[in-house]
Amino acid sequence: MEFIGTAALVLVTWLVSGGVILLAIPAFCVLLLVIASGKAGTKHAHAAADVEGVRVAILVPAHNESIHILPTLQSLKGQLQHSDRLLVIADNCTDDTAIVARFAGADVLERQHATLCGKGYALAFGVDALRSVPPDVVIVVDADCVASEDGIRRLAQRCIHTKCPVQMLDLMVAPAGAGLRTRMLEFAWRMKNKVRPLGTSRLGSACHLMGTGMALPWDLAATALLATGHIAEDMKLGVDMAIAGRPCQFLAEARVISEFPRDATVARAQKARWEHGHLQTLTQELPRLVTSFVCRPRAATLVLVMDLVIPPLALYFMCVVLSWPLVLLAYWMHPAFALAALVSTSTAAALGLAVALAWLNHARDLLCLRELLSVPLYAVWKLPVYVAYILKCKSGWTRTARKV
Repeated sequence: MEFIGTAALVLVTWLVSGGVILLAIPAFCVLLLVIASGKAGTKHAHAAADVEGVRVAILVPAHNESIHILPTLQSLKGQLQHSDRLLVIADNCTDDTAIVARFAGADVLERQHATLCGKGYALAFGVDALRSVPPDVVIVVDADCVASEDGIRRLAQRCIHTKCPVQMLDLMVAPAGAGLRTRMLEFAWRMKNKVRPLGTSRLGSACHLMGTGMALPWDLAATALLATGHIAEDMKLGVDMAIAGRPCQFLAEARVISEFPRDATVARAQKARWEHGHLQTLTQELPRLVTSFVCRPRAATLVLVMDLVIPPLALYFMCVVLSWPLVLLAYWMHPAFALAALVSTSTAAALGLAVALAWLNHARDLLCLRELLSVPLYAVWKLPVYVAYILKCKSGWTRTARKV
């Protein structure tokens, strides 16, 4: 009986230690990426390319965006050259998106399909329309985003130079007078779409595609598998291209900006779709990326693995915070759990340090220190998102409801 008890203790100790070590990996990945990202405002020069005569096609997929699409088109039209094309795909619209887009001077394609709905199908429809006179670069901008001045030319220039997909900085900002929850969402967005891509770019010259503000060389756009109902078709597309040896590049000097909905319930629904998509991509695409790295080790693949392995931070924060005291309790009951306690404590420290450094270098303008310390409340607010993912994962293209 004593032997059985000892064997059982050893087994439980190994299982707990193994689980704690697996849980630690994302914390140290995010800490490394945050450290590599450096401080806000750091500029890195990139080699220029001659884009004179380069033909650019901008695709704007839009589903019932008549209220918000005009500023988007205005920010894009001023950056077009005579050979460029601005094409709006009014996908399954029931409002006057197509009329507004035509009035703004864009070419418009209207698409209706009862079952094949989603942004990926809209993009595939747009790419097919370009095949007769193909451009050199295809740029995708969502219908509620405003591009920075000269951002389109910078994006096309980098795309031509690298012959790879290029992702500009994609930011969502809290509206004026927004409450703490919305500003917490903006902080989380900065960490995911600015801080971490800066880290992956500086460590391995790669980042994940983000769906808007992204450019593809025509040969990649023409052959990409776009017409899917995948909830995170952008990330999946980026993984496919990285495995093919053409990882996405990050262009932090150009940006697209959109605004979070003012309604907290709507913002949570929007965030739920993004995070469900991230979780789905993590479970489906991580094995492919890891296999690709094992077969052909490349820095670009490794940093994409590091970034993809990081779950949504609110979910991960809850897992770390809940497991840490349990592991400490196990160590208090038996010293065999010493390694697990050490790793769990290190994980909590690494995650806390990563969040603190990200705030210190990139978000002091957004949150004061007292507000930053309320992160646990933000994590609790997000709990229903993850319960919903377990019960029924979101899919398809559901336009975010907005209050005007």
